[in-house]
Amino acid sequence: MTPLIFGAVVLLAGGFAFLNGFRDASTSVAVATRTRALTPSVAVLLAAFFNFIGALLSATLAVAVSQHWITLPPGTDGLNIVVAGLASAFAWGLLMWWRGIPASSTHALVGGLAGAGLASLAVGGTGVGGVDQSLLFQVVLPLVLSPLVAYSGAFLLVYPATWAARHTQPNVVNQRFRRSQAIASGAVAFGHGLQDGQRISAVLLLSLLAAGYSDGGTIPLWVALLSAVMISAGTLFGGWRISQTIGYKMTRIDPLRGSVAQILSSVMLLVGAIGLHWPLSTTHTVTSAVLGAGENQHFSVTNRRLVIRIVGLWALTPAATAGLAFVLALALSPLGS
Repeated sequence: MTPLIFGAVVLLAGGFAFLNGFRDASTSVAVATRTRALTPSVAVLLAAFFNFIGALLSATLAVAVSQHWITLPPGTDGLNIVVAGLASAFAWGLLMWWRGIPASSTHALVGGLAGAGLASLAVGGTGVGGVDQSLLFQVVLPLVLSPLVAYSGAFLLVYPATWAARHTQPNVVNQRFRRSQAIASGAVAFGHGLQDGQRISAVLLLSLLAAGYSDGGTIPLWVALLSAVMISAGTLFGGWRISQTIGYKMTRIDPLRGSVAQILSSVMLLVGAIGLHWPLSTTHTVTSAVLGAGENQHFSVTNRRLVIRIVGLWALTPAATAGLAFVLALALSPLGS
């Protein structure tokens, strides 16, 4: 039974990675296409390439993430928790994509694993170790802090950017900032690959440990390749529903403000992944930065009703995936050891 359930974990992890790239491709390049810094086809190819590089390099960070993230019970009990958590996060991500809402796959995954762990405890099994700290440091704090930092930082950085461009012709300003936006889009995609690739690899590594196929000290090459290839493949097929929300429906953005938002987002993602080892949501970071940069204008351009709806769904994400994973894990409990 263990090989069969582990195979389901691998399939779900691959599907989750594909959906991650599919949804977040538009997040990383939405503003660049909106301001015509990049054409949609070039933007997707750029995002796919840098997502692949970032996700592949993130394998070096996945071992540390798995060791300090959560611990799973051994055997089929642990694998069932992963199956329920991944399935729940996948279903929620698909629903949010269909609704055109930018939502965090990281928060969905952590919420799903927490709910599945509670179900395991409810039937007398072993829960997920360290989930209380994961919920605090990977859901609650990033949910509160990263959007605030991204929003306020982008809002404030518009001031020096506009001051520096005050004596330059508008068409020259737009041309220069479109160029910087093209570079920043690649940096955001690279940061996304680093951030999300390591968590998908970490889930697979934890599953290998629970199944007894690994000691958890090193990461197999196929795990890194699976994460990188599926995220990149999803990016190439990237849906544009969320791009419409970020680039067109939420606020009005020009090349200068778009460049500020994407440069700040890329810095936050890279520092979070490499410097602080702190998981940040690409969706939350980019969306908040775009909103902050767009708000710094002399007239109101923000769809506040839509913003309130997005923020409400951000807060709902961990609870919704936890509830769904709880039900799924109960259904899978007869397969446990």
